[in-house]
Amino acid sequence: MPTDALVHVVDDDLAVRQALAFLLAADGLAVRVHESANAYLDAVTSPGGCIVTDVRMPEVDGIEFLRRLRHKGPMPPVIVMTGHADVPLAVEAMRAGAIDFIEKPFDDEVLLASVRSALAQAERSANLAAQHDAARVRLAALSERERQVLDGLVAGKANKVIGLDLGISPRTVEIYRANVMSKLQADSLPDLVRTALLAGQLEDGR
Repeated sequence: MPTDALVHVVDDDLAVRQALAFLLAADGLAVRVHESANAYLDAVTSPGGCIVTDVRMPEVDGIEFLRRLRHKGPMPPVIVMTGHADVPLAVEAMRAGAIDFIEKPFDDEVLLASVRSALAQAERSANLAAQHDAARVRLAALSERERQVLDGLVAGKANKVIGLDLGISPRTVEIYRANVMSKLQADSLPDLVRTALLAGQLEDGR
């Protein structure tokens, strides 16, 4: 588990916060507790890991909490806890972005399994975001002509066709292609297309 795999417990009940903190810490997880949704929103500026929250809380309930998280930007995985009578509310929370809900009283292993899954999802999202950022940095290093050649390559055009489109020789296209492959750290055409996709090159058409 990565070192930044932090579990945020958000619940207005002190006994619940303490019990969950003990359970999660005993499983080797880093835990931070918050007495309310507002306390979390005020304290956490760079969300990471995952959140375990009660769906019914004073002032800001679980649904409004999810809405505010989404408004702030990329939302970490959120697990909501609910009583039996609140299952419809928990379903609403999942529609608002929660990835799971745990019905009280819950089995410890059920909660731990859900938290582990949420942390794994958070790690995958963080890794993908890092790959996107790295690809965008590499793409920014291309010259305008190299971007034009890249556009032709990801469109599946042959060097000769790209040369005709740009008014340059196929040999010159080969040189630009080699530069593009080098700058994007691509070993093959599929790898080049994959990097362009990660950078958003194919979606925004630049």
